Amino acid sequence: MKILRTPDERFENIKGYPFEPHYTTIKTHDHSDLRIHHIDEGPKDGPVLLAMHGQPVWSYLYSKMIPHLAAGGIRVIAPDLPGYGKSDKPASREDYSYQHQVDWMTQWLKQNNFKDLSFFGQDWGGLIGLRMITEEPDRFLKISIGNSGLPYNPNVSQEILEKVKLFREDKRKLTLFSVAKQLRKMGREHSTKSNFHPALKFMYWQKFCWETVNLPIGVLCSFQMEKRSRRVDAAHYLLQRMGLEKVSPFSSDIIRAYEAPFPDPSYKMGPRAMPSHVPILPDASLEAQKSARAFFKTSDKPFLSVFAGDDPVTNGIESDVLRMAPNAKSAPHIGGGHFYQWNRSEELSKILINFIKKKDATETP
Repeated sequence: MKILRTPDERFENIKGYPFEPHYTTIKTHDHSDLRIHHIDEGPKDGPVLLAMHGQPVWSYLYSKMIPHLAAGGIRVIAPDLPGYGKSDKPASREDYSYQHQVDWMTQWLKQNNFKDLSFFGQDWGGLIGLRMITEEPDRFLKISIGNSGLPYNPNVSQEILEKVKLFREDKRKLTLFSVAKQLRKMGREHSTKSNFHPALKFMYWQKFCWETVNLPIGVLCSFQMEKRSRRVDAAHYLLQRMGLEKVSPFSSDIIRAYEAPFPDPSYKMGPRAMPSHVPILPDASLEAQKSARAFFKTSDKPFLSVFAGDDPVTNGIESDVLRMAPNAKSAPHIGGGHFYQWNRSEELSKILINFIKKKDATETP
């Protein structure tokens, strides 16, 4: 397996990320060495929160929460998934799968002998983390997720499957703007159409990510995490499409932080490939998902569902999470969109502190 490693200097002068790096080397399915990065912050004798990110971000997403959590007495461990952040980046599309990420991160968990953990996962952090919990349940005390879930869709009509197949084969290229439009519609249709199937909108994100070699990760994060003119972000995006992002006068701290892990487009295979592995259609993960959901159906571990409530991608998922885990409690929706760790850092931190410290996490912080 060819594995890329981002040079350390790419992370110099990243605003608001002063954390000491920790590295663990695990073995991949072909016995290659894969180095996984994590940060470990807060009081070393405090209760431990394992916080996992999704696509296309990295542990930088938790940098605004860590001071609040640490002040609340919580020790925070936040890894970078393989393909993201300071972790190594397998270079081929075939290297990435849902199962590989679960296997890699479970190895990382065991090798560090982390235990007595409370868990929080968002986006792919939830999909991967929930499966890790079923692999090593005795290491976890409490579970919380938001803007995420454990999709299981064994029965999808042939009509839906054919529509997705034809769309993926279509030669027309998507732009960031056309995808954003479809994702906004996705949120509305979740609540207005009883027969809505998320695959028909999520396929836009999957196709865009895979077919865009230089995925505009910094601009995508800027759209959702900072308040500035959309015209400015659009200008930077257009310069990036022309290969001129390094001389763009429209960059920002957010854009620089989320582009830092990727010296060139060859490093972006993880963020490009992973959306296609979200199991919203029947695929190779079907039986593993079924088994994992069965675990949570009967688990008595405290479980908190803490969704933003205004994320168009995941608005319809919380009800499925609550069906999957009958003992789960639902925290108040705090807003902040898909990346509410950044946009509602203090509010989300308070909810998680209350949950970890056995207070009623369903109260408004």
